[in-house]
Amino acid sequence: MKVPVSWLRDYVAIEMPLQELADRLAISTCEVDRISHVGITGDAGFFRVGRVLEAGKHPNADKLQLCTVDVGEGEPRSIVCGAWNFGTGATVAVALPGAEIPGGLKIESRKLRGELSDGMILSERELELGQDHSGIMVLEDDLEPGTPLGDVLPLSDDVLEVEVTGNRPDLLAIYGFAREIAALYELELAPPPGRRPELAGSEPVDVEIADLEGCPRFIGRLLRGVTIGPSPVWLRARLTAAGMRPISNVVDATNYAMLALGSPLHAYDLAKLPNGARILVRRAAPGEELRTLDDTLRRLDPRDLVITDGEHPVALAGIMGGLDTEVDDATTDVLLEAANFEPSGIQASSERLGLRTEGSNRWEKGVDPHLAAQAATLATDLMVEYAGARWVGDTDVHAELPAPPVVRLRPERSDALIGLVVPPERQRRILTGLGFEVADDWQVTVPTWRARDVYREVDLVEEIARFELDEVPFTLPFRRELFGRLTRDQRLRRRLEDLLVGGGFAEVYTPTLVPAASDPDALALPEPLSVEQAVLRTNLVHGLVEAVKRNLDAGNDGIALFELARVYLPSGGQLPEERWHLAGVTEGGFERAKGAVELLYDALGIELAVEPTQRPFLHPGKAAALDAGVIGELHPLVLEGGWGFFELDAPTLSALAPEARQYVDVITYPALKQDLAFVVDENVPAGDLVAAAREAVGAALRSMRVFDVYRGEQAGPGRKSIAFRVEFQSPERTLTDEDAAAMREQIVAALAERFGATLRA
Repeated sequence: MKVPVSWLRDYVAIEMPLQELADRLAISTCEVDRISHVGITGDAGFFRVGRVLEAGKHPNADKLQLCTVDVGEGEPRSIVCGAWNFGTGATVAVALPGAEIPGGLKIESRKLRGELSDGMILSERELELGQDHSGIMVLEDDLEPGTPLGDVLPLSDDVLEVEVTGNRPDLLAIYGFAREIAALYELELAPPPGRRPELAGSEPVDVEIADLEGCPRFIGRLLRGVTIGPSPVWLRARLTAAGMRPISNVVDATNYAMLALGSPLHAYDLAKLPNGARILVRRAAPGEELRTLDDTLRRLDPRDLVITDGEHPVALAGIMGGLDTEVDDATTDVLLEAANFEPSGIQASSERLGLRTEGSNRWEKGVDPHLAAQAATLATDLMVEYAGARWVGDTDVHAELPAPPVVRLRPERSDALIGLVVPPERQRRILTGLGFEVADDWQVTVPTWRARDVYREVDLVEEIARFELDEVPFTLPFRRELFGRLTRDQRLRRRLEDLLVGGGFAEVYTPTLVPAASDPDALALPEPLSVEQAVLRTNLVHGLVEAVKRNLDAGNDGIALFELARVYLPSGGQLPEERWHLAGVTEGGFERAKGAVELLYDALGIELAVEPTQRPFLHPGKAAALDAGVIGELHPLVLEGGWGFFELDAPTLSALAPEARQYVDVITYPALKQDLAFVVDENVPAGDLVAAAREAVGAALRSMRVFDVYRGEQAGPGRKSIAFRVEFQSPERTLTDEDAAAMREQIVAALAERFGATLRA
């Protein structure tokens, strides 16, 4: 979550250094990933309010405007601008020469198409106040030219980027963070934002909740006479800094209230609701569909909670509204929803539909139902002030709202559990600052926004403890003995894991017990729990295939999984032989799996040699055996599609890998490179040709890699042409062309004698 510091300052006086604040929050509250900055970083004095005295087409460019701008200096400045959404008399934001705008661009006086541009007229995006780059910002007409721009616009801000834990939904609100900081530093906390506007009518709002368990509260407010337009710059700037895109004054009001207080809201275009201000909250009917705001038609499940117009769904409750009732430029009347939804149902629907939103993220963690009223007040206040709305109707339908929990605290118990002596009055101040009510007899009333995670005495102790953690003395544990180290095999296994993770694979853990049919030679359990858990696995194929299927069902792509685990091979005795196996499955077929194995072998210093093989779970013709296992493409009957697979025996890899890699000179004397192509019988492996060539030439053959295989008329029936890229190199001298020719002839002779190979090129 992104927390703009200027927004926090509306609710609590932040005067301490931000790094100090971040460090204290990291100890007491949540992780602060970083402190970022938005807006300008240089001298704000170069940014002024300007008034356009003249504006017309650039004499030498059709797409540019040549403007004369008064910036309060007596003499106006000539500025060339590429936007056309303003004209003579407009009040604009100007960066003078010497200014540095976000991104590092420094403004200078220079000629553009032959005309002097002595500054820059700015858009929202150039100041990081919003995303609009289609035109420049037009400011209020009553501003005086030359006014420092920082007096009328939030030119810069710091942002705390925090990681909130799942049990603290109250921190998914700027006001919640302010409350935490106020308690941490014992500062005064401002009242919650939002003033109740005048209710200008008594029109009915008909809300019915058919599922009070799923929706314990629904506040509906009717607002008429709305004029859709952009929100004020300060509000757009705050939304942008908090990571949300400004849309319009009505939609921005709901998002601003959600970010401020943590209770999501939604606005409907009243004219698009067939039954007017009529809402029915219920579960979806079988076969119902809803086209959501992202223009996706979604098939609903009877477990999904929906908002309807009395007949048809108009929103997925707590997740996303419907496209057909979206607020747009033509909207004049709005039905505002400030509801509360049960967490687990929202989470289940969100996961099933693969649809996560800012709203669903909050609902699934549990939002205080008592917050809905204040959120409705703030959103209504913003719409009345910035969209010209009239609030003419209101209803609040709810079940019995949960009462605040009351928990008794023993201050001495806090000291015992924390291990520090925390004076009772200090404990009282901490809890009171967090919104808890502490009676004289230490009966503590928990605020409703913390009711889900604070309901026992030990929870109250935890609240006190986290504020005292920085008082815990730094001491090292007393070590009496020092021993232990990883074995060579343990180090190898860790390295294999790191290599595959670096290669884009994700590690999985799958069950040791598999169905009997998957391993005919496996050891069967005398009394298996089920047919799916009947035998001990002898390879890792089944578990990885099932993991891939689950990922495919979830809609994931780019799947590459590996597992490093034990297999249990029949030994002929009472107990099986346990071996560590490394296996992987990946999209991309044989080539992708081969690349992963080459990565492992190269890192371990093992030369890779393969030969054709057959396995029942691998595709015929796309399977190879190597010294430590197999590599190939899974048979379509095992897993449909082109899926590469490998499985290696870790102890064998350990035996093959050298204890230490020896340095091999690569640059003292240059290598001679040649391309050689040999025609051989179809069944001759390329690896055998390479082995024979090495035997014939020796260490001077630095490398011999296949780069092409040709089968066709020129090679002849039953034969193939294999092209190699060959490198000759000596550690003692620079090889000559004559040396290379002699070694080439040795290779040609050796391959002709052993395999009947003929040199094609």
